Amino acid sequence: MRKSIVPRMFWLACAAAFGCVALFAQAPKATDRKAPATPSKTAVSGDTSPAGHDLTADDVGAFLDGLMPQEIQHADIAGAVVAVVKDGKLLFARGYGYSDVAKKTPVSPETTLFRPGSISKLFTWTAVMQQVELGKLDLDRDVNDYLDFKIPPAFGKPITLRNIMTHSTGFEETAKDLFVGAESDLRPNGEYLQVHMPARIFPPGTTPAYSNYATTMAAYIVERVSGQNFNDYVEEHIFKPLNMKYATFRQPLPEALKPFMSDGYILGSGEPKPYEFVQVAPAGSLAASAVDMTHFMIAHLQNGRYGDAQILKPETAIQMHARQDGWPPSMNAMCLGFYEQWRDGHRSIGHGGDTVSFHSNLHLILDANAGLFVSYNSPGRAEIDPRGLLFEKFMERYFPAPPKNEPTLATAAEDAASVAGTYEVSRRFETNVLSLTTVLGETKVTVNPKDNTISMGGTKGLNQQPRHFREIAPMVFRAVDGDEKVAFVNDATGRRVAYIDYPFMVYQQVNNTFDKQSVNYFIIGFSLTVIALTLLLWPIGAMIRKHYGRPLTLDAGARRLRMLVRLVSIGIVAFVVGLLLFVSRTNNPSGLSERGDFGLHLLQVLGLLTGLGALVAIYNSLKSWGDGGQWFWNKLWNTFLALGCVGFFWFIYHWHLLNFHLNY
Repeated sequence: MRKSIVPRMFWLACAAAFGCVALFAQAPKATDRKAPATPSKTAVSGDTSPAGHDLTADDVGAFLDGLMPQEIQHADIAGAVVAVVKDGKLLFARGYGYSDVAKKTPVSPETTLFRPGSISKLFTWTAVMQQVELGKLDLDRDVNDYLDFKIPPAFGKPITLRNIMTHSTGFEETAKDLFVGAESDLRPNGEYLQVHMPARIFPPGTTPAYSNYATTMAAYIVERVSGQNFNDYVEEHIFKPLNMKYATFRQPLPEALKPFMSDGYILGSGEPKPYEFVQVAPAGSLAASAVDMTHFMIAHLQNGRYGDAQILKPETAIQMHARQDGWPPSMNAMCLGFYEQWRDGHRSIGHGGDTVSFHSNLHLILDANAGLFVSYNSPGRAEIDPRGLLFEKFMERYFPAPPKNEPTLATAAEDAASVAGTYEVSRRFETNVLSLTTVLGETKVTVNPKDNTISMGGTKGLNQQPRHFREIAPMVFRAVDGDEKVAFVNDATGRRVAYIDYPFMVYQQVNNTFDKQSVNYFIIGFSLTVIALTLLLWPIGAMIRKHYGRPLTLDAGARRLRMLVRLVSIGIVAFVVGLLLFVSRTNNPSGLSERGDFGLHLLQVLGLLTGLGALVAIYNSLKSWGDGGQWFWNKLWNTFLALGCVGFFWFIYHWHLLNFHLNY
């Protein structure tokens, strides 16, 4: 859904696709929503906060009309829509740019449909809580009790709906058939879930790791206990009472809504992209207008009420919005489906959402009874995520915080050194053919000795320079130029874990030497360099020998071994080319489908043959050292080549590229 694959653009496409507690914790008690969620983040009082602008329609209009046109023009974004609600009413809604660039069709906040991606999940979670109210679901019961298939046991703990709603099921990431190429490729939820079940890599309730698969499973459970298809259920129990006439999960769009759908783009100056078919529909297929989205926002801000309709009981809505257990008190935590987004002393909850073309955010500022929704129909060339920048400026203008006077701790240098190292994200592929993306996506925490701050790979400030984090509390670091924080704790195994502002995933320190990026880069770099040079110098050496009349002085057996090893090298190069072709399909998320299984299996067979070839290379090296007639440098190169073939095979085996169970 959101941040942090081969290469990084695939991670963006896949995580963008919607795109991240204690196992048997009791349901949070119903409390006044304005009470501080945690003592460490008490909302700033009016006595100490600097005066912000009044949140009025005129001021919001002037603010956004000055910001949005510049933003979309600078980043080459086709169009966007923004809506603001306050005190149970629509305060402001306006479209910017075009929904169809070629036809110059302006964006209408009332009727133009955008794809808010993973914000769709909030509707799924609302449906789950409606069934909890009816007594048909229990958040802390084994979900196998609600399914017509079984999740295999692991870690001695069952998965619960609370785990699903806090993204702590322990499932590894899955990307296959996340998007599909056509309506005909879509499967019913139950069929998809049984075929694509990912491995469980964490005990439930321990490690947040965003999961589109688990969200789809929650929707399927709603289908089973309600007796209704998910699309029918949402329309009857959420869209209809909230008067959301321009909203649907259906794919393709109903005929009546097709004229209102915005095109999706990569660049506003580019060609429109085809309509995206989302297999995990309950996790990301929603299409809706901004004004209709505000109806949903108002309902949650008013504890389930919109007008005369009550889609959730007040106590259920408050329970849904409450902070869940399992996160450091200083950091944002998951709620039930929503996640916290503390900013400038105010607690907001919300969700982000991405498809390939559409990028959206929804924020509910609970203590102000206000909300912000924004959606863009193209990512454009923005160096900084425009959604985050908009929210930051919005909060600074209307809900400013007092200056921070947090002193740097005396332990800053010592603690910074203790957290330095290599980390991998919990939302990852670990047991399947895409696990290679994990090592490619590792991040490093480094120490800045001049000021005893730390930097975390991939985090940059508005100046595009690495962001520095200063220790403000024991093992809690805040960006020196913003509100972003990272907190370090040790898990039950003693492994260092970094909690970030997005509570649906964490970063875990890589302790295994052979899992570290630098080690793997050395192994694969050395291997491929030796193999490439072997093939490159093969014809060059032949031409040089011919030129000087110096034939190859090897016996027949050595010649055969020499040829076999070069054929092995050719096989390795062919494997790498095939892997790159597979990776190229990830530029189109619908390319990761069952259609590619046969070709991937052929590639894996070739990979197994390179393993046999590594044995040939070892034998060739040993034989050459026993041959007194061979040149020393030839023997040494044969050794390097054997090491290269072994290193290559170890690499593809270690990162599960030879896993024939193609559930990734």
